[in-house]
Formats: sequence, structure tokens, C-alpha cells
Amino acid sequence: MKKQPQQSLIKFLLREASLVAKDHSLLLTLLIAPLLYAFFYGSIYINKEEENVKLAVVDDDQSRLSRLLQQNIDNSPVVELIHFSNLGDAKEQMYRGVCQGYFYIPKGTQSNLLSLKQSNVVLAVNAARFLPSSDLLLNVQQVCLTIGAGVRLQYIQKSEGLNTATAMQSVMPINLDYRPLFNERSSYGAFLLPALLALILQQTLLIGLSESVAGERHHGGLKVWLAGGISLAIWGKGLFYLILFGAYAFFFLNVNYQILALPMRGNVLELALLFFLFIVTLIPMAQFIGSWFKSQLLCLQMMAFSTYPIFLITGYTWPFESLPVFVQWLSMLLPTSPFIKIYTGMVQSGADLSAYKGALVHLLVLWLFYSGLCYLRLHLLKRRSNPAG
Repeated sequence: MKKQPQQSLIKFLLREASLVAKDHSLLLTLLIAPLLYAFFYGSIYINKEEENVKLAVVDDDQSRLSRLLQQNIDNSPVVELIHFSNLGDAKEQMYRGVCQGYFYIPKGTQSNLLSLKQSNVVLAVNAARFLPSSDLLLNVQQVCLTIGAGVRLQYIQKSEGLNTATAMQSVMPINLDYRPLFNERSSYGAFLLPALLALILQQTLLIGLSESVAGERHHGGLKVWLAGGISLAIWGKGLFYLILFGAYAFFFLNVNYQILALPMRGNVLELALLFFLFIVTLIPMAQFIGSWFKSQLLCLQMMAFSTYPIFLITGYTWPFESLPVFVQWLSMLLPTSPFIKIYTGMVQSGADLSAYKGALVHLLVLWLFYSGLCYLRLHLLKRRSNPAG
């Protein structure tokens, strides 16, 4: 008698594997989509940083300083300078989208700087495209501050006869020591890819399992599936997905992270525990969602539509505190929100699982919540399908 539950779980596991093998839609969703999406979307951001963002430059000063500014800006791998003789042509090229901005050095820039007068240069960027504009601003601003401080340093040394250390205190009374941690190069790809891989794992599981449950209703397999008991039905079907997506998680963290050159600073055992908890939370959630559909196609369409909204409201791409209050409450109902918070902290900054006790409790509560909802929903469906029982 003690071996019966184990035998039943294995029976459900084999039954689900058989259903997936016979259903082309499930086969595509579960066995092809996770790998295809992971490598396809990963390849888009594989370089992680922009290169050769075109910036028009107009030099009306024609001085040693202006040439030094252009040389240092052009040395950056992010910026590619395109020279124009007048400001009108540079503006026209920015408006046409050939360049992402223009850099104008007016006449008298060097003489003003050497006489310790305010010297202005103009950087205009196309802020309609966020990444190019921010990259241009960061690189040009850094070059201008560095060269401006260097020129003033030489002037003060010569005019006042001070040594380098003393003159530097006058030039830069406050020195900013800027050190980006974890994502050292502040690249967009390194920021986005870890969460993107987790989202692919989640959505393919939700779509596949909810579609499988909808298929039980669509093809009249509900009685057979629930005949052995609701808890056994939930975790018997879910066992197949736990094994499959556990393998995908292992593959992503080892193969995809290596190919995409992403940092992996988390503890292996703690990450395994986190993914286990995440997947067993998604399993009853997916079955609860799928139980409301009688059509596999409709279920697939609805779940595919939910992918982007789910990613947007997790608080990863936009600060959680800045979301509308009702969106925050909706976000708290998704296992994605606490999971991504813990997961990104572990893989990117090497944090321990114990550092995220609040988010961990949140994920556990969601597991209990969706397990309860799924049990009640399937219990109701079982009663409807078998009134006499």
C-alpha cells in the first residue's frame, strides 16, 4: 500500500509524457519554444553594449583643445564621430536619423577655458531613442569633464606655481569615485538577459501546462485525470513539468550563461532550491488558469498575450514603488515578482538566499495560495463531471 502513491505519480508522469508526445501544440511549446526563445532572444543582446553610435560634430574653434576633445570622444568604442563643416548640416543629419545627435564646439572655446572663463560646448541628442542618447551623454560628458579639468590644472600650475596635488584640489575640490558594481560596464544586455531567461522559463511552463489542462477538458479526459484524487492529479501531472523545467533551468544557468558571457555569482544549491520553489508555485497556478478554458487554442492565445504585461509589472524594468497601486497589488499575486528579486540578486551580486527572507516568504505564500485555488477549482470540476459521486 505504501508504494501505491509513488506508482500513481509515475503513472501520471508517463500519461502526461504521452499526451505531450501526441499533441503537436504542446510539443512545440514545451520542447522547442524554451530553447528557441532562449537562444534567439539571447542572441539579440549577446553584445550587451552599443557600439559606433553616430554623432555629428561641428568644430568652429579649430584649436588644439577642440581636436583633443574630438580625438578622445572618437576613441570610445561607443561613439563614432561624423564631421560636418556647419551646424545646419549636422542638425539635418540628426533629424533624418543618420546621426543620433550633434556636438558643437563654438569659436573661442579654448581661449575662454585658458582664461578661466565659462566655456560652453553643445551636445544635442535624439532622446526619442533612450539608449543611444544616454550612451552619447555619458561618454561625451566624461571626456569634457576630464579634458576641462586637465586644462585648468595646467593653467593653475603655471600661473600660481603650485604642485600637481595642490592644484588638483583647486580644480576638483570634490572628486567623484564612480564604481558601478556587479554590472561593471552598465550594459543593457547584462541587465536584461538574466530576467529574460527566467521569464522564458516561466511563460513556456505556464502556457504548456495550462494548455494541457485545457486539453483535458477539451478532449474529455477530465474524469480519467481526476479519478485518482485531486492532489494526486495536480502533482502527478505537475511532476512531468517539474522535471522538464528543472532541466531547462539547469541548462540556462550553465549553457546560456556561458554563451552569453553573463556573470554567475550565486550558490548552486541555493539557486536549485529557489528554482524548485518557483516551479512548484507555477505548477498549481498554471493548472488553475488552464481549468477555466475548454479550448486549447484560446488558452494558448490568452497566455501568450500575458507574457509582456507580466514582465512589465514585476518591477524589474520599472521601479516597483513607481507603479500605480493597483498594479503593485496585481504584481504581488505573480510568483515572478518575488522570484526575480531573489534570483537577480543571487546571480548578479552573489547574495545569499537568507538575504531575501521577505521575498522568500512571499513566494511560499503564493505557493500555498495557488495550490489552494487549484484544489478548490478542480474539486468543483470533478463534482460537475460526476454529480452522482
